[in-house]
Amino acid sequence: MSNPIASRLSHTFAGMLAGVLLAVLLAVCTAAAAAAAPTPVPVRIGLDAEFGLDNSTSAQAVELGLRAAIGEINRAGGVLGGRPIELVTKDHRSLPARGIRNIQEFARMPDLVAVFGGRFSPVIIEELPTLKATRTLFMATWSSADMIVDNGMQPNYVYRLSLRDSLAMPKLLDTARKRGLRKVGLLLTNTSWGRSNLAAAEKFADANKDVRIVQTAWYNWRDQTLVARYQTLRSAGAEAIVLVANDDEAAVLVREVAALPKAERMPILSHWGVTGGEFTRQAGPALQQVDFSVIQTFSFFRADKKQLARFMASAAAVSPVRRIEDIQGPVGVAHAYDLMHILAKAIDLAGSTDRKAVRDTLEKVREHRGLIKTYKPPFTPARHEALGPRELLVARYRSDGVLVPTDD
Repeated sequence: MSNPIASRLSHTFAGMLAGVLLAVLLAVCTAAAAAAAPTPVPVRIGLDAEFGLDNSTSAQAVELGLRAAIGEINRAGGVLGGRPIELVTKDHRSLPARGIRNIQEFARMPDLVAVFGGRFSPVIIEELPTLKATRTLFMATWSSADMIVDNGMQPNYVYRLSLRDSLAMPKLLDTARKRGLRKVGLLLTNTSWGRSNLAAAEKFADANKDVRIVQTAWYNWRDQTLVARYQTLRSAGAEAIVLVANDDEAAVLVREVAALPKAERMPILSHWGVTGGEFTRQAGPALQQVDFSVIQTFSFFRADKKQLARFMASAAAVSPVRRIEDIQGPVGVAHAYDLMHILAKAIDLAGSTDRKAVRDTLEKVREHRGLIKTYKPPFTPARHEALGPRELLVARYRSDGVLVPTDD
């Protein structure tokens, strides 16, 4: 006679064993399927910038903006139906020859869609023939010389979300005029960037006779003193200085001006190259003794709260940034962040990594709600500049070295 309890236990054990075997089989099949599924090929984005330059923070700012945006894009599924974006960085150290070599290497890289650039206009200007020859899509996020975009390429493979010298100079000169400073001296770097700004300044002065450029003085990169040139401009009748400089030379000037008698310290209105390095550290306490302003296209202190919160969370995931005050080179960060999102939309719209196809669709992205503004549209066939005069603002350095907007 069978034991009903033993029979039930036997059936239960058999069911449990079958369940375990089924679970193991499913796990093995799932693992096998995962192993067999090809890993999505990444879509590569290049960054060619001045990483190795002493005291510079601009390349790192652009990289932060890119990595924050790429993190958001990849968490949302990547591009082209699931392909992740991968950032590849190269250092040109502000040397054009290195930049040209980097562009050549990027151009040969499989699945590389575009190259983002850093701060130095002279480097990018020298890279233009290589960009044209290789048809490499170039995204300018900081450099401001007009000819970077106005380069004569047909079709034009350069797109910029940044300042433009022909907008920067009118803003700086108009700011001086509004402050009652109508006689201006120009102190310019002896490079293509400086010459670009001279052309823009002279054009503005020709059209605005109540502002006069009394004289232009030139200096060379790495000059150890600028005070003689400054005094030459003051002697010519300048009431204010419009400065085109990067952080090193600007810090030299600020220290020298601070050492002058107060009556000889003219206001300085600066282009934004100073914000791409450790300017406040180099200038030291002298900065608070000089009337020093700098042009910007954006301030995190005025950003839309929702967009700012999203960015800060993404930046925190890839960097030590936790507060606005932690962000160095704010324009480079914001420009790269918005431009990377716009490029991702163009890649999806193109349906491929073909650079020509993506170039064409950059002009067809209808709208992007970014950190800086809502772009409607970001670019058109006739306009490869994403920003305009409405975005321009003037800022000053607080005593803690943080750049904050003014009401100018």
